[in-house]
Amino acid sequence: MGHRVSVITVSDGVSAGEREDGSGEGLQQLLEETGYEVSRRLVPDDVDAIRFAIKDEASRSRVVLTTGGTGFGLRDVTPEATGRLLDREAPGLVHVMVAKGLESTPMAALTRAKAGTMGDTLVVNLPGSPVGAVENLEAILDLVPHILQLLSGDNAHH
Repeated sequence: MGHRVSVITVSDGVSAGEREDGSGEGLQQLLEETGYEVSRRLVPDDVDAIRFAIKDEASRSRVVLTTGGTGFGLRDVTPEATGRLLDREAPGLVHVMVAKGLESTPMAALTRAKAGTMGDTLVVNLPGSPVGAVENLEAILDLVPHILQLLSGDNAHH
């Protein structure tokens, strides 16, 4: 494996140093246990800051994950920032994550997350709660190597 994964925590409180980045830490732990190299960064709930961070990280990583800003809060703008950047959306990944989340909480239905591709990079919005973020990533993690293989141009059918 060995691909680099960027984790972007989207949170006014975390980016201001007022709260711990439990979601970023949980995602990093899961990814490193699975064999990925992980970089992390923090941004506030701001469309331009999120868009810049996703584009910047996509220049270095094959997978860019965001955590936070996917709900109905007035400051939750991660899906709007992400949606404008995606070449192709992957609603099936979001569906899998929501289905997994609904096993734990009806609140999983409140996500507005986006997933899709920017060139040969996979971009996925994860929830902001540490449990939700890790659970959502676990739901799709086994698919990531195959997605990256397809994005690199290897379209051989298995």
